[in-house]
Formats: sequence, C-alpha cells, structure tokens
Amino acid sequence: MTQLTVGQAVVRFLAQQWSERDGLERRFFGGICGIFGHGNVAGLGQALATSTEDLPYHLSRNEQAMVHTAAAYARASNRLATLACTTSIGPGATNMITGAAGATINRLPVLLLPGDIFSTRVAGPVLQELEDQRSYDISVNDCFKPVSRYWDRINRPEQLPSALLAAMRVLTDPAETGAVTLALPQDVQAEAYDWPDELFARRVWHIPRPAPERAAVYRAARLVKSASRPLIVAGGGTIYSEATEQLRIFAETYGIPVAETQAGKGALPYGHPLAMGAIGATGTTAANALAREADLIIGVGTRYSDFTTASRTIFAPDARFLNLNITAFDAAKLSGTQLVADAREGLADLVEAFAGWSGPPHAYRERAAELTREWDAAVDHAYALEGSPLPQSAVIGAVNAAAGDDGVVVCAAGSMPGDLHKLWRPSGPGSYHVEYGYSCMGYEIAGGLGVRMAAPEREVFVMVGDGSYLMMAQELVTAVSEGIKLIVVLVDNSGFASIGRLSESVGAERLGTSYRHRDGGPLPVDLAANAASLGASVLRPESVADLRKALDAARSATETTVIYVRTDPMADDVPSSEAWWDVPVAAVGTTDATRAARETYEVNKLSQRPHLTPPG
Repeated sequence: MTQLTVGQAVVRFLAQQWSERDGLERRFFGGICGIFGHGNVAGLGQALATSTEDLPYHLSRNEQAMVHTAAAYARASNRLATLACTTSIGPGATNMITGAAGATINRLPVLLLPGDIFSTRVAGPVLQELEDQRSYDISVNDCFKPVSRYWDRINRPEQLPSALLAAMRVLTDPAETGAVTLALPQDVQAEAYDWPDELFARRVWHIPRPAPERAAVYRAARLVKSASRPLIVAGGGTIYSEATEQLRIFAETYGIPVAETQAGKGALPYGHPLAMGAIGATGTTAANALAREADLIIGVGTRYSDFTTASRTIFAPDARFLNLNITAFDAAKLSGTQLVADAREGLADLVEAFAGWSGPPHAYRERAAELTREWDAAVDHAYALEGSPLPQSAVIGAVNAAAGDDGVVVCAAGSMPGDLHKLWRPSGPGSYHVEYGYSCMGYEIAGGLGVRMAAPEREVFVMVGDGSYLMMAQELVTAVSEGIKLIVVLVDNSGFASIGRLSESVGAERLGTSYRHRDGGPLPVDLAANAASLGASVLRPESVADLRKALDAARSATETTVIYVRTDPMADDVPSSEAWWDVPVAAVGTTDATRAARETYEVNKLSQRPHLTPPG
C-alpha cells in the first residue's frame, strides 16, 4: 500500500498509462495542460509540482484553448495518445466545455480534470459555486455531461480507482472515444488514502482492430459487385486507423475513385490518379460530379456530416451505401449496408472478397480522370491570382507550396476551411489538419501547438482569420514560453468573411460581420503589432512574391513567426463546388433580396433525399 493524496494518485496513475496497437507501445498521456486556481492548486497542482518528467506540465493561457491543444495532439497521434487538462472550479472549468464538445464531436480522446466544490459541503457556498435549489449535488461541472463520453465525480478516495479505469477504457476505445470528465472536489483532491500498489503499475491499453463479421463481408461483396459506378468517401477514420495504404491498394486493385471529407483529406496524396479531392458543400466539382452519378457510395470511416453530403443533396436518389466504420452508429447512417470493423481490417477483407471482380467500366475511370484534370486547372488558376489586397486563394497556394512534404496545415473556422478543403493539395495523411466537425473559432493556434507537440519533426502552418485570431490569440504566448515553433499565417479581411457571404445569401445584408466603426470607417487595430507584443516574430508581406519569401524565412527560423497578410473579404477567387448547404431563409421576406433567397432555398430543398433504400 502507498499513502498519497487523491491528486498525487491521479498524477502517478496517468504517468503509467500506455497504449499499444500493432505491437507498438507509447505513453498515452504526453503531458498535462493546466491553469491553476482554488479547486486544483492544492491537489493536482501540488502533485504536479513534485512529479517526474513522465507527465510534463504545460502552462496554457486559456482553458478552452488547452482542450483544443489536447484534441489536436490526439488527432495528430491517430488517437493513440492525448493530453490531460486541469482547471480550477467555476469559470476555469466551464471554459473547457466548448473544447470538450469539439473533442467529442470529432471522436478525439481528451481527459478533463476540473476542480469541483467541497464534497463535504462544510464551507458552502464556496467562491464560484453554482447554488441549485433542487440539489446540493450539482455544480457547474454537471454541464460537461452531454459533451462527455464518460463523466464522473470523485466524492470519496475509494471511488477513484474504478473511475480512472473506466476513463481509460473510454479514451482508448476507438468506437467510444471523446471527452472524458472526472470532476475532482477540492477537498477530496487533498485527502490522503492508502492505495493498492497495483493501481500505479505500468498499464498497457491495447487499441483493438476488430475484424468485420464474415456474413457482413459477403453482403458487402455482393453489393459492390453489382455496382457499375462506385465511389469511395474516405473519412477521418481511415487516417486514425492508419488504413491509408490499405485504401490505396483497395482503390487501385479495382479502379474505384476516392473522394475525401475534411477529416479524411490526405487519405490519398494529391496526384494519385484515383484521388478526386474533397466532396460535398466544400468539395471539388470532380468529386461532386461523380457523387451525383454514383450508384454505390463506399463510406470508409466517415460520419456523413451535412457538409459531406451537401445536406443530403449530392448523392443520387437511388444510390446505395456501404459503410465501413468502427462505430455501428455511423455505419448505419443513410440506410447503409453496415460493415462494422476497423477500417484497415475491413478494407483488407474487402480486397480478398472482391477477387475476380474487374471493377467499374473503363469509361467511368476515364471520366473521373478528365474531371480531375478540369479541377486541377481551376485550382492552378486560383493559386496564380495576384492583387492588392492578396486573393485568399493565392495565399493558400503559397502556403501549400511552402509546406512541402513535411508540413501540416492547421485551420478551423471561417472561409478558409472551405477554401482549403477545395484547394489544398495534401502530401499524405497527417499533412492536413482542419477542425470542421465543430468549426470552432479560436482552435487554430491552440491546435497548432498540439500538432507540433505530437509531431515535432513536422513544420506546422497555422492559417487563421482575423475573427478567429481575436478570440484566442493568447496561445502565441504559450508557443513562445514552451519553445514550440509555429508558422502562423494571419489573414486579415476586416471581419467574418464566410458568415458575411452567408448572411448576404439569406438576405441578412452582412449584418454584424465587418470589423468597422459604426460610421463605416476602419478600426485603428493593428493585429501584427498585437502578435509582436505576444512574443512572436512578425512579417508583413504585401505581394505574393513577398509572401513566398516570408514563408521561406519562417521555415528557416527557430522561433514562432506570424505572417500578417491582408485579403479582400468581397473577393470571389475560389472556384465553386457546385453544391449546396442547407441554411434556412426567412419564410417572410421584407426585402427583395430575402424573397429571392427564399425562392432559391425552396428550389434547393426539393433536391434533398431521405436515402431510405433498404440495405443491399
């Protein structure tokens, strides 16, 4: 038996957790991010102050940001590792809820350790306590329940071992993973207890690769062999399961084109003859044209978000779906034939099951190749644009070239994620990191930290708009203090360009989407100077040629560099996806623009499909 406080026990336990897949073991927790206050300073704070390097501590500047950092770390680690996050009670805890929602929506493991009110209640109501007249057993940490895959409150030391093991079970289960919250009352954190030594032994959690049911493989093979125009939609699960090589083999063996979701982008590298690029509302015209014609959609590790399906308008009414997913919940979507399995294992079994099938007709493959050539020409044109302010497409093109084979682009919200999904030419898995499940403003710089911490050998290019930058710029200080180099491309278009265009399209006249004085004049705000004040080196290119030089200089530098560029929020420099996204328009219009927008909306609604065809 070992006597430790609850806080000390938590830290010692986390330091001994490992994950294993395919015979490779690694520490599951790369460290713990935290901001201390009453509620965690005497418990976890004291424990971390005396811990070893097995669980390094990282000081963040914002509680939401550190959860984004943990989620990005997990994604860059293919969900085989993550970071833990600790906060004080009250606002420190609730600041993490947005990050928790993003992690759970994106199926990424993060462990949250918020402080909580006194379990004994002897000092209540304590500072920052939410008093609920219905029960004394409620605190603000109950808000984490709907955004956590596992939630528990440790009211007694005896409860800790089972809660820790349950937390690890969920974090390491690829079908169940997401945010896990263990609320730790501040008095319990500091309480001593005699722990069994086995709790602190090295523990390896085996990440499963469940194989598909044989009968399900047979059903899938029968369905695919009856198709003449199949299309693969590769999602994030393809990359997390490290199935990209198996995807390539499967696609090449049978000549099936591959489209990619936001999370799946890079599953096939740019230039592969079967890579159609992005699909859906922010997709390429090539992928979307094939999607409209396909008689079978083979979804691999995708959850079919509304952007992927273009709000259920992109696929033919009679299209059938074969869904390979480790989660039955996602495999059942769109009335699909379910193949519940690890993506790599499932694809390997499908290759064998289709033996003797010649794949789709040669003319279908030729059409796919021609559509890709046409899209490539459109991207080349967008990348080559010049102007002052700079076209956003040209900025993306310059960053794409600078990233090379070892770079990773990080983005999350605004107009850039859609433009990146269409335009970016990925070098392979892991080179494209855009958080678009939650599309959370403020993710970018914090997420870039997590990517660089998980993959220090790669150059990280954070692309962030001015709106998102102003929500969470302070993580530049974390990058500087931790010595974590980022290249941040700060794109200033004086407002919310994406929502501005959307606002205009629904008749809302861009209300509240510009950063300007009420009198219409520009604001006296210097974002580049702000970045410099936070410790970053700053460059201000004004032409595409200058931007390329600035990117080269940033790559050569050893410190975090912010490259500040201005773009035109009204420019329409990115080719259309020729797809739709369902955003309701006011049914009663007070202007001609609103009435026209409503008419267009009603026409597009007619193209939505229920996709209720029984599985084949």
